[in-house]
Amino acid sequence: MDFATIRNNLERLGYRTAQYATRHEAAAAIAASTAGLTVGFGGSVTLEEMGLYEALARRNTVYWHWRAGQCGGMDADAVRRAAATADIYFSSVNALAVTGEIVNIDGTCNRIAGMLYGHSRVCLIAGRNKIAPDLASAIDRARNTAAPLNARRLGLQTPCAATADRCHDCRSPQRICKALSVMWEKPAGCAYDVVLIDEDLGY
Repeated sequence: MDFATIRNNLERLGYRTAQYATRHEAAAAIAASTAGLTVGFGGSVTLEEMGLYEALARRNTVYWHWRAGQCGGMDADAVRRAAATADIYFSSVNALAVTGEIVNIDGTCNRIAGMLYGHSRVCLIAGRNKIAPDLASAIDRARNTAAPLNARRLGLQTPCAATADRCHDCRSPQRICKALSVMWEKPAGCAYDVVLIDEDLGY
């Protein structure tokens, strides 16, 4: 994996970058740099596999709707709203082009909203399996790899969940492909970190 080229392209587009060999190294470094902040999480198998909630919750207030039961009795929607106003927002990505574009598909859209606006700092995390050669390939990956696997994980009644191999562009009531975002470069008004990990993580 040519992380040097990816990092150079991301930095040219305004992002700060970091690279780690393992999820454990990345989680430890992130925890050391965020102590005392309020933290919001988007839904993410990558963050789950990193154990990032547990790593950060020791010294931070962390809002994650996947851990709503540990967030002071708030329901999942209230936790999403609290995450939207946190100091720093964490999310994985559905795909990252070598050329620097970042692609995500969302259903509730709190994750896309959180990574685009409202925080002083955003940290986006990508395992090596999320890397695609260019924007078209990144969109293809988000639609035809990440979304079907997430739909299957959630046990949804959609054609893509049944096959887990491609988007059927369905109109199912349980469709999770409600919005697609492409970050062509770093949005203004916020610091962005892109963390690259040399392991397969998430979908």
